[in-house]
Amino acid sequence: MGKKVVLGMSGGVDSSVSAYLLQQQGYEVIGVTMQIWQSDEEYEEREGGCCSLSSVNDARRVAYKLGIPFYVMNFKEEFKEKVIKNFVEEYKKGRTPNPCIACNKYIKFDSFLKRAMNLGGDYIATGHYARIEENEQGRFIIKKGVDPRKDQSYVLYNFTQFQLKHTLMPCGGYNKNEIRSIAKDIGLNVYNKKDSQDICFIPDNDHGRFIKKEIGEEIKEGYFVDKSGTVLGTHKGIVYYTIGQRKGLGIALKKTMYVVKIDAEKNQITLGGNEELFKKEFISRDLNFIPFDNLLSPMEVDVKVRYSNGSSKGLISPLENGKVKIQLYNPHRAITKGQSVVFYSGEVLVGGGIIERILQ
Repeated sequence: MGKKVVLGMSGGVDSSVSAYLLQQQGYEVIGVTMQIWQSDEEYEEREGGCCSLSSVNDARRVAYKLGIPFYVMNFKEEFKEKVIKNFVEEYKKGRTPNPCIACNKYIKFDSFLKRAMNLGGDYIATGHYARIEENEQGRFIIKKGVDPRKDQSYVLYNFTQFQLKHTLMPCGGYNKNEIRSIAKDIGLNVYNKKDSQDICFIPDNDHGRFIKKEIGEEIKEGYFVDKSGTVLGTHKGIVYYTIGQRKGLGIALKKTMYVVKIDAEKNQITLGGNEELFKKEFISRDLNFIPFDNLLSPMEVDVKVRYSNGSSKGLISPLENGKVKIQLYNPHRAITKGQSVVFYSGEVLVGGGIIERILQ
């Protein structure tokens, strides 16, 4: 019997085909769906997404088809503490967090790995589109997935060397069409299942409504202002807005304006023209680097500030307090506090951190 892999199964085509690919490579595969839904009612009401009843049933059917054991493992307390609470608190501070990055850091590649190893697993695996390799220096690195449209390395920058050593990502060497084709060829009904796009715990994508429900109190209204401080109207609460937002402001304006700044202390949102959204210097915190432990000198990299955006050339420089200054060679639109900035050197994921402060 080969080494044991505990595979996170969402019920989607990627993790389903991962199970098959791992079997073909000679691994003993155990399928696990991570329970992160916070109540039975929430679980039963959901139609789509990786946390729904239908998705758990899809994962169970795939496991049965492939002849592997399948379990549902409870992570709801860790998820509440590390992902949902952080999500709410960041929005209350006028920032825009990425919950997938927090989930990967604390749940999928930390708590899940520890539990899998306690069960005797040698590895965990996921359906992410990225590649884990060992370089000539014996250090594990992450490379972009070969399918540029599906590459998910942006959300994986928090890996430790130990975690990388014990993690497999079978889909990273394939493009999406190939994965769907494999699923169809081996008779998996999920071969044409749509990818989940929403935040998994907010299936209607209304984060303001979700936050209001979580904090159990009224969200305070405040003022929209322009860059000179002139009041333009009233906003319904800073948690409903993010940098670059144009639609849904709820006020009539003579010209098109965007959210360019959110001030939590003043409970104030600054609106401005599209040109005011372009910035090129900012500071990041909570850094993690993968090919090396620490950034010791300035380094030219490709910089990515959002999962769905392309990258831009820039220079990253270490600061005394463990933070990093990023200087883009060309301004980038809607750089947002609370989001992640991720660095690349060619195909190699160098590292990343949380955007803390915009300089200019």
